[in-house]
Amino acid sequence: MKTRITELFGVEYPIIQGGMIWCSGWKLASAVSNAGGLGLIGSGSMYPGVLKTHIQRCKQATNKPFGVNIPLMYPEIDKHLEVVVEEGVKIIFTSAGNPLKYTSWLKDRGITVVHVVANVKFTKKCEEAGVDAIVAEGFEAGGHNGKEETTTLCLLPLLKDHTTLPIIAAGGIGCGRSMAAAFCLGADGVQVGSRFAASIESSAHEGFKQEIIRAGDGATQLTLKEITPVRVIKNAFFEQIQQSYREGADIEKLKQLLGHGRAKKGMFEGQLSEGELEIGQIAARISEIESAQHIVSSMVLECLDTFKTIHSLTK
Repeated sequence: MKTRITELFGVEYPIIQGGMIWCSGWKLASAVSNAGGLGLIGSGSMYPGVLKTHIQRCKQATNKPFGVNIPLMYPEIDKHLEVVVEEGVKIIFTSAGNPLKYTSWLKDRGITVVHVVANVKFTKKCEEAGVDAIVAEGFEAGGHNGKEETTTLCLLPLLKDHTTLPIIAAGGIGCGRSMAAAFCLGADGVQVGSRFAASIESSAHEGFKQEIIRAGDGATQLTLKEITPVRVIKNAFFEQIQQSYREGADIEKLKQLLGHGRAKKGMFEGQLSEGELEIGQIAARISEIESAQHIVSSMVLECLDTFKTIHSLTK
């Protein structure tokens, strides 16, 4: 498959693995890259020294391109940026912040920069900043999300109307059919998070992976919009949040309830009741834990078959 995204990153398939906290370590990133996609190390849950180790191990595990996802709200962002430059990482995905702040600095050092957006306003900021591509993340996505609650189906063609930048679709994409749909709506590639979170190579706790498998229709919901919107599985901790809302909790009370390390407790340590279990709506269609290689190859084959079906409708 050849698109603007495969040419930009030098990969075989336009499939990017989401840089998810507590799930996207060097094992997953290297496995996806070896399968022909683009693996991303999720730095948001790593100290700078840990990030450096993951980058070095990823370089040992693959000779294919890979990148690092860096949330701009990370408290030690400058140290993370120093690490990726020192280690020669050539692809950086930024999110949760203004792309104008670091894009020029990264590009001056020969790094390809992609920024995650959920609306037209930040798409324009990305153009102004000079990013190389954008990730259009819809409301269906797991983890931290846009406040606008715009679905991928609406967001992709909207952004396509407002930019000439290559677009990577994200949110609700976990199979070849949804991948084909994204291309029809104007995407040049897709970013897949939830399905890779449940993969063999994911660094997530096995209990969390099984919780993803058990998740059915309506198992997730976007919450904590007053702090930063996040889509999670409805567990005991989620119910505590809902009870706080019913009691009229203010932002400070919600922050106190959230505390520190909730995502680590749930996704990495397996505290499935009291932890924050970040996953997308597509979890309802994930029925088994598979290898990254199988996920990439099966998505590509199903996408190509879907294109054949679409072509047959024109005859």
